[in-house]
Amino acid sequence: MKVFKKFIKYYKPYKFLFFTDMFCALIVSLVDLSFPIILSYLSKNFFMKNREVVLRGIIYIGIGLAVMYIVKYFCQYFIASWGHVMGAKMETDMRQDLFYHLQMLPFSYYDENNTGEMMSKLVSDLFDISELAHHGPENIFISALKILGSFVILLMINVKMTLILMLVTVFMVIFSVNKNRKMQKIFFDNRKKIASVNSSVQDSLEGIRVVKSFANEAVEQKKFDASNNNYLKSKVKSYKAMGQFIAGNSLFQGMLYLSIIVSGAVFIKQGTLKISDLAVYALYINIFINPIDVLINFMEQFQKGYAGFKRFIEVIETKPNIIDKPNAEELKNVKGNIEFKNVCFRYDETHEVIHNFNIKIEKGKTVAFVGPSGGGKTTICSLLPRFYDVTEGAITIDGKDIREVTLNSLRNAIGVVQQDVYIFSGTIRDNIAYGKYGATEEEIIEAAKGANIHDYIMSLEDGYDTFVGERGVKLSGGQKQRISIARVFLKNPPILILDEATSALDNESERYIQKSLEKLSHGRTSIVIAHRLSTIRNADEIIVIKDRGIKEKGNHEELLKREGVYYYYYNMQFDGLEA
Repeated sequence: MKVFKKFIKYYKPYKFLFFTDMFCALIVSLVDLSFPIILSYLSKNFFMKNREVVLRGIIYIGIGLAVMYIVKYFCQYFIASWGHVMGAKMETDMRQDLFYHLQMLPFSYYDENNTGEMMSKLVSDLFDISELAHHGPENIFISALKILGSFVILLMINVKMTLILMLVTVFMVIFSVNKNRKMQKIFFDNRKKIASVNSSVQDSLEGIRVVKSFANEAVEQKKFDASNNNYLKSKVKSYKAMGQFIAGNSLFQGMLYLSIIVSGAVFIKQGTLKISDLAVYALYINIFINPIDVLINFMEQFQKGYAGFKRFIEVIETKPNIIDKPNAEELKNVKGNIEFKNVCFRYDETHEVIHNFNIKIEKGKTVAFVGPSGGGKTTICSLLPRFYDVTEGAITIDGKDIREVTLNSLRNAIGVVQQDVYIFSGTIRDNIAYGKYGATEEEIIEAAKGANIHDYIMSLEDGYDTFVGERGVKLSGGQKQRISIARVFLKNPPILILDEATSALDNESERYIQKSLEKLSHGRTSIVIAHRLSTIRNADEIIVIKDRGIKEKGNHEELLKREGVYYYYYNMQFDGLEA
């Protein structure tokens, strides 16, 4: 019932379409139910009259029947077209809800879940839900009307024969319910297995350059075959279950016909049933059985849609753990004074990354973090824009706890330049403009000049309209990095985080980008993570982070004089590399 209530709410914006669809379904059912009654009445009463009356009356009867079937045509058209439109609109609403919710979920959710599986929920699952949303109420309503209506009429023709029919139908329902329960689990497993296939494809295609560089096509094929064959096994199970379900119901339908023939023969011989009534009874048996056929065929669609909606609900009910407090304030007029107070952070109960971390960064100053990989430098920087929340302690900007301000205003105040730059498929203009929605052409060009990439862009045939390909495949590492810096120039934030922004570049690109970063950092509070110590010599303070905390801090000259950890790293990079 909980799942059903959540499903029903998506019908609310389309009540008119839904009730019109149900009304049309009612008309279609009444037309189908009325024909045997009309035929029975005509054969018993009207056709027995004299020739002139029959010939004169049949014209009006024909016109009446034609009107009836024309009305049915328009109702059927509405069901087939606008009923599907309603389902498509509901699918769109669900996809929007799912996508918006995925945007709200924290980094920790994406650490645990695969993009391919999310795509499966956004596309294939929601299509099955859309089909269920349209066909579900309509099929159930029409089938229920026909079964109930034909059953009442069958009772009026012969009670005893109808009770026999009812007994066989009860066994049929019991069989269907039991099989349906088993199919639920199988179809839910189907959704998981196809999501695994999508995940395998997405992972392999995104890393296609790595795959080819290692000549590992065969390895990827084996991985894909494993997930593909698991999906096949799950589909085989589902089709076997469906086969048993359909074949079992077909057997019961045969039993229905058998019971009618046997009991009909007995009742005719007893004189309690007329042969003409048996003919009408046979017509209604078809009307009684056809909706059962519809419901049987609908079960596969129902199971797919139900399994898809349950997976949809699982995501929608995942609560984002990083959200605005009810009384959160906007972070305005940011000066850039940052303080970490006794900050601890762990990804899970056993893995503490940061322990009792304390630093103050004054506005406009540049602080650099250095140390071994895995020491927690990037994690510390991820805590500032609340990509993750601190486990203990607090982080403040201008004296305000970052958990007390809105996420939007906090992240608008912080610009991040990462080592792993993400370039969106589209033009260079689109990618730079991502830093400020609605930026003017002049602002985009100014940002590109600030990042030292304007001249390169203008050397291209299409200039700022140059298509960069998926993930910026047509650009070099240095060009991508400068575009990401141009984004931040456009954003113009008071606080800057540079996460190993030059570590993957050649010396010439690094020189260009270092100039861009120095220009970008001017007048801003900057936190720099660097492995290349040459890039941070001019930092106001250098903090060496190792084993969950601070080992030493000071400026470049002070740390070299101490001959501690920083001195060791510096000599490793510049003096003692060969040794």
